Amino acid sequence: MNSTKWWQTAVIYQVYPRSFQDSDGDGIGDLRGMINRLDYLEQLGITAIWLSPVYRSPNDDNGYDISDYKDIMTEFGTMADMDELIEKAKLRNIRIIMDLVVNHTSDEHPWFIEARQGKDNPYRDYYIWRDPVNGGVPNSLRSTFSGPAWEFDEASGQYYLHLFSRRQPDLNWEHPKVRQEVWDMMNFWLDKGVGGFRMDVIDLVGKIPDQEITGNGPKLHEYLQEMHRETFGKHDVLTVGETWGATPEVAKLYSNPDRNELSMVFQFEHIGLDQQEGKDKWDLKPLSVHELKQVLAKWQIELGNEGWNSLFWNNHDLPRIVSRWGDDGKYRVESAKMFAILLHLMKGTPYIYQGEEIGMTNYPIDDISEAQDIETVNMYHERLAQGYAKEDIIASINAKGRDNARTPMQWDVTPNAGFTTGQPWLHVNPNYAEINVEESLADPDSVFHCYRKLIELRKNNPIVVWGEFELVEDVPEEMFMYFRRYKDETWLVTANFSPAPVMLEMPGIGQVSEFIIGNYARDTVDFQQLKLQPYEAFVTKLA
Repeated sequence: MNSTKWWQTAVIYQVYPRSFQDSDGDGIGDLRGMINRLDYLEQLGITAIWLSPVYRSPNDDNGYDISDYKDIMTEFGTMADMDELIEKAKLRNIRIIMDLVVNHTSDEHPWFIEARQGKDNPYRDYYIWRDPVNGGVPNSLRSTFSGPAWEFDEASGQYYLHLFSRRQPDLNWEHPKVRQEVWDMMNFWLDKGVGGFRMDVIDLVGKIPDQEITGNGPKLHEYLQEMHRETFGKHDVLTVGETWGATPEVAKLYSNPDRNELSMVFQFEHIGLDQQEGKDKWDLKPLSVHELKQVLAKWQIELGNEGWNSLFWNNHDLPRIVSRWGDDGKYRVESAKMFAILLHLMKGTPYIYQGEEIGMTNYPIDDISEAQDIETVNMYHERLAQGYAKEDIIASINAKGRDNARTPMQWDVTPNAGFTTGQPWLHVNPNYAEINVEESLADPDSVFHCYRKLIELRKNNPIVVWGEFELVEDVPEEMFMYFRRYKDETWLVTANFSPAPVMLEMPGIGQVSEFIIGNYARDTVDFQQLKLQPYEAFVTKLA
């Protein structure tokens, strides 16, 4: 990389606004609540906030179904609040990254309301309509949220495509007017001074539904290059694409700076490692630490200088990593710090999901009536009808359901964890009495302060941003070790992925000259003979 971009040295914090901070007692987080918490985020040290959608929306999928891209959802506040958030964040050197959903809109968007008026309506071609085939759906495309991806429209006798909820009709990107509308809207936000965009399921916009091609369609990169040319290419901003099917080769197409597409993508290969081969995310299998090491190392090495990695464990769609792959009981603090150290020392831009920095955990439910998420509820009823046992479905939901990440942020020990004075839209995790921001700030040894130190390390040590990555291969299965090398400096990251101590004898590593950060108090590190504690992780500089 010849020219350094601000986002290469950045640390991004994702806010899920419904669950972050409520300012008016209606039980729903809002923009004013975020403004009131900017000092906290400044103290953590982050560079930018990725803000999940706050646009006007009927909330069929918690804001990922947009009915007006240039207005704010009433329960979140007003456009004046949004402008204030952008300005007040900027004063603290924090940029706002907007979550952009342009694969589909809400069925309440004016374009779709018009499109439904009939086949001759000028907005008809903004969406994807097909005639019935043999009296039924046009083909066997499925919705991510269960059932067919085609919804019948009685009035016109045609089906429209929705790869997600039936209330999220897919836009027709082959229509130049659709793309022009998207560019205009993106420029509207860029003119407001946002720091970039996180692009929801962007790999689907090049779909060819008649051939049942959804991800990575043939025109996808052409569209992204046009987007770059017409919108953010003229600005110094971050763009990150959500691309579930990306391989390192495909990721280079998106993020090689010479191609003028995106800054980086989110790839999810490591996230799918606890899923049975060829099955759904709900069909669980134990995590193989060996596979995790191979996948993360592959992405670290293969992108080289032709792309850029985004580094993450958590987001609004994923369970809390400390509950999924760590230990959210006895070793919660240790395993939360281990995941932080392991990730933040890799090459790429790290993302922190709200609450991750205090070690928040999953919230298990006993009954489907406790679930809010549309994907979870649809899957439950579909699997029940297919004969799955209720207990097994609930177990899958407790492991992987999206509500796990969406429980309100735990600020203090006051009722509802200080999130709201009203009735929260989603249950607060009862463990907020032990796990909250107030406790974390007061305890110098907390998960929060570990994250703060990791962010400092990235700011002050070029090796963390630019160093080459090398996996250490000959170690016990549960050990994850890698080198970072930059100029004449070498750092070694060592992590024990196990609830049991591990003995390590690696005389070939050489002498340690400095202990940089760790999650246990340690006087010495001697690789001739080393005993690692449960979930222990540390970083050392080698002589």
